[in-house]
Amino acid sequence: MEKITAIIMAGKKDKRMKSKKTTFSQILYGKEVIKRVVEQVKKAGIEDIAVIVGKDTKEEINTILQDSVSYIYQEDSLGTGDAIKRASSFIEEKQGKVLVINGNMPLITHETIEKIIEKSKQSDTTILTAISNTPQGYGRIIRKDNKIEKIIEENDLNAEQRNILEINAGVYVFDSIEITNMVNKLEKNEQGLYNITDTIKMMTNQGKEVSAVLLEDNTEILPVTDKIQLELLTKILRIRINTMHMNNGVTIEDINTAYIYDDVKIGIDTIIRSNTTIKNNVDIGEECDIGPNAYIREGCKLANKVKVGSFVEIKKAQIDEGTKVPHLSYMGDCVIGEKSNIGCGTITCNYDGFNKSKTIIGKNAFIGSNTNLVAPVTLGDNVFVAAGSTITDDVPSYSLAIARQRQTNKEGWNNKK
Repeated sequence: MEKITAIIMAGKKDKRMKSKKTTFSQILYGKEVIKRVVEQVKKAGIEDIAVIVGKDTKEEINTILQDSVSYIYQEDSLGTGDAIKRASSFIEEKQGKVLVINGNMPLITHETIEKIIEKSKQSDTTILTAISNTPQGYGRIIRKDNKIEKIIEENDLNAEQRNILEINAGVYVFDSIEITNMVNKLEKNEQGLYNITDTIKMMTNQGKEVSAVLLEDNTEILPVTDKIQLELLTKILRIRINTMHMNNGVTIEDINTAYIYDDVKIGIDTIIRSNTTIKNNVDIGEECDIGPNAYIREGCKLANKVKVGSFVEIKKAQIDEGTKVPHLSYMGDCVIGEKSNIGCGTITCNYDGFNKSKTIIGKNAFIGSNTNLVAPVTLGDNVFVAAGSTITDDVPSYSLAIARQRQTNKEGWNNKK
């Protein structure tokens, strides 16, 4: 397999985003925009990645990605062609093919990247295009005899060309030697910029073949430009994720109020009820019943037939098969055995102000309502905890634990006035 290197362009700050942070570091459904692009490139099988950064983006992107990628500094924002010029030494050293992609397309999928890489095996250069009824803001694909001749940026379009609906999606695969030769021959346009799109005409003029992959879902190339667009992309991503789970056999009662983040595994015939949030890296088994109004935080693992009910929050919890946490409880940093029942209002007191500690509950346990479990604490199998208890010591298996002050009635006390 021919070697593939990736260049992600993230050197220019978009002034439309009213924020102290650039578009690349905006949080989209729990992850930074630039991180989402990098993750999809890596899922497409590309490990050798360099990110083009500028003076306004260098520090924050380095903080996000750290040493997971290489960095190329673009001192002045002189266009996409100039960005690739800065990367010429890096590209030449790697040789093979080079994927060039905009770092502000967080909904791009690794499947689309894989398609353009596969197509690139058959031609000198491959570009990603799309058909759009609203092509404003994008460069247009100019064809002659149905073959790609060039790309014209929107500022340079004439009246007839503005009616063209095939747009440049901003993803390319070049031969590394060819693209480094071409960018060194680029000239500035009227705006004083070097455009990578100008290399397409240079290549076709030399008889090079430029092929295209037509994008199936145009939402993949939507950019983050402002907070309104950020919210739109969040909704698209959420519906995409929810649809994937439903196609895999999960029942989602209300697709508009189920907030399921990336890297969540859910078994078949599990029901996700309304207003439920499931964060990253959660593993849920089959035939579970989740929600409504449940909050499952990062790193939780739920076995089959678990119930996490209304207004329940769980965090770093392992809950074994058949256990129920029906309502109004917080279970954090805990392990709960199979077929246990956690009563309403139960809380694991996992943080003492300095450290977080674990609560362990055995199988077939019954925890009465309004119980506080002060960690670190271990409750054995078949334990029964009386309602209203505050448990600070371990409870042996088959024991009844009662930890509450005896009730005292002072008759006539409220008549003293």
